[in-house]
Order: sequence, then structure tokens, then C-alpha cells
Amino acid sequence: MSLLSKQTAQYQEPQRVKSLGVYPYFRPIESDQDTVVQINGKPVLMFGSNSYLGLTNHPRLKEAAIKAVEKYGTGCAGSRFLNGTLDIHVELEERLAKLVHKEASLVFATGFTVNSGVIPSLVGRNDYLIFDERNHASIIEGKRLTFGKTLKYKHNDMEHLERILKKCEPDRIKLIVTDGVFSMEGDVALLPEMVDLAKKYNASLYVDEAHSLGVFGKTGAGVCEHFGVSDDVDLIMGTFSKSLGTIGGFIAADENIINFLKHTSRTLIFSASITPASAGCVLAALDVMADEKWRMEQLWANTKRAKEGFEKAGFEIGPTETPIIPLYVRDNMKTFTLTRMLMDEGVFVNPVVTPAVNSEDTLIRYSLMATHTFAQIDESIEKITKVARHLGVI
Repeated sequence: MSLLSKQTAQYQEPQRVKSLGVYPYFRPIESDQDTVVQINGKPVLMFGSNSYLGLTNHPRLKEAAIKAVEKYGTGCAGSRFLNGTLDIHVELEERLAKLVHKEASLVFATGFTVNSGVIPSLVGRNDYLIFDERNHASIIEGKRLTFGKTLKYKHNDMEHLERILKKCEPDRIKLIVTDGVFSMEGDVALLPEMVDLAKKYNASLYVDEAHSLGVFGKTGAGVCEHFGVSDDVDLIMGTFSKSLGTIGGFIAADENIINFLKHTSRTLIFSASITPASAGCVLAALDVMADEKWRMEQLWANTKRAKEGFEKAGFEIGPTETPIIPLYVRDNMKTFTLTRMLMDEGVFVNPVVTPAVNSEDTLIRYSLMATHTFAQIDESIEKITKVARHLGVI
């Protein structure tokens, strides 16, 4: 056995949780990602998906993906920088830029590689990266790759953010990066206040719209549109793996920033292009989002019903304002046990435990789709309430 294998063999936490019969990860799904999925041959209510608009099995998306494969094949065999740019990539970038009210955009293979590649490209050795402590792991990865000075502010704490900005050298780039919607807690960034601070201290603002695209805004463009600050935000990032039904990501900004990123972002230059199927799928998803506005309306109706149900049952759900509803358990093992018992009851939810959150902040992440019915929501709340009471969570 090699030294590396011996060292990694000491990592036994997954095996310990498996031995207790409550291991909640890598659960194979045998069907499409819908409100009901098949697991071990049985139907399970899905409340752990990020498919907020319920588009992953939409016939128009499937048809667009198939047509793209028929025309372009299954892959691009190279990066966007060299041989991997298709005309539908360019078309998609134009559509995305228009959607989020920017001059230009740039499509990456995944959302993770947007944040991990764009941030270190923009923040030089003498510049500042300023970020919310609860930002997504992809932003944290971008921070780790940055040569500049990295400064963390308390979650949504504008007074702390201003104190940090005051300490920065005025003639250096100061990039403030925040999630638009925070993916575990479901609360929203205070963008109007952040815009005011960015203007006051000559900083630039970068907003990750991964969990708000398709959910917020008149056209579904996200929280920047919702707050009317799109023109004041320098960079808007989004993913395709939530509301848009496939995989990939993009960054949108002015022409100067996008031109710079095209020639400096390593995760773009040295990664293969997004597949033709995914590009065609996103183009169709944008059309469906515009044509079927009932989806966003129903998503918010579902969110209201679920929140009211959980609050009535006595759950602690924190300051969520979105279709992401955290059900606080505040105990690692109880969180695992609750997840396992709910699977036995036919309800799929996601556990969030350390190190993703502090041990006293563990939670069940319950998320909604536009295609959930009130009956499905009510059934899930009834079952979650029963199990939570049995475990003494509520």
C-alpha cells in the first residue's frame, strides 16, 4: 500500500456513518429529475433538487438537445479558445447578455469553473477580493487561487463590509463578490446597499445568480433585475444547472471585461467547451422561461405554501426569502438520521452538515420546483413533521 493510500485510508468518517445506516450521499436515481423520482424501484417525492422551474424533462429542451447533437455531434473536442467555439455558443452568449442587461457574456463548461476561473483573473497581486463568509464553495475556490489580498466580511453585514472597504487602498481594484441567493440558508444579498458601498469606495461588484436566475426578476434574470441594479453591478454570473435544465455557466459584463477574460481565464482556455446538447438546451430553456411565465408564479405560490406549513408545524427556518427552505436540526447525527428516515417515508431531502456549516447550524435543505403540486408539498410537510417530532427536532 502506498504512503498516499495509507494516508487517505485514515479518513473513516463516511464508513462510520455508513455503519450506522444513515449515510445520505450518492443515492442513485433511476428516473428523470422530476417532482417524483425512482430510487430502488420505489417512487420518492423529490424536495432536494435545484430544478426550480422544473425544466429538466421539458419536451422542448429535450428536442433542442437532440437536434444539437444531430447537427454538431456529442462534443467540441477542444476549448472555446481554440477549436471548440460553435455558432450556437455565440448565439447563447448574445442571448444571456441581453437577459441580464450586459454588453457581453462568456459561457463556461460549468458554473464552478466560472467563479474559480474569473475571480483570480481579475484580482491582481496588489488588488483586493472582498467576499461574504457564506459564499458558495466555487467562490471560495476562486479566492484560494487569487494572488491578491482576500478579505472576508460577516454574512450580509453591511457595516462590516464598509469597515473593510475603508481599509483598502483607494487606487487599487476592489472586487466585492456575493451570492445573490445563498444556497443553504435561502436568504438574499443586500444588493442596493452593496451598490451604494461599491460606488462610495470605487469598488466593483460581482453577483453570483446561480440560485436566483429564473426565480427573481420580471424576466427571470435574477436578483440584480429584481432590485433594479443590473447597470450598477459590474459582473453577473449564472449557471445552467438550476433553473435552465442542464449544465454549464456564464459570466456577463461590459465588453472590456469579457474580452480580458476570454484571453486570461484559465478555466475557460484550458477546459473543453460546453457540449452542443447543453448549449441547445439552454437556448430552449430561455424560450420556455419567457413563454411559460406561470412557472415562476407557481414556484412562488409553492414557496409560500411550504413556508407557512413548516412555520405552523414549529420548524425553525431562518430568514429564507426563496424556494430554498432550511429546516434547522442543529445536530450532525440527527440530521443524518432525519434524512434516512425521510427516505424510508418516500421523501428526498438534502442534509447540510459540518464542514459545510458549523455543527450547531446543521439543517435539512428543502427546495421547491414550479411543478410541485400543493398535494405533494402537504404530504412532504406531514411526513417531515412526523419524523422531526419523533427525533425531538420540533
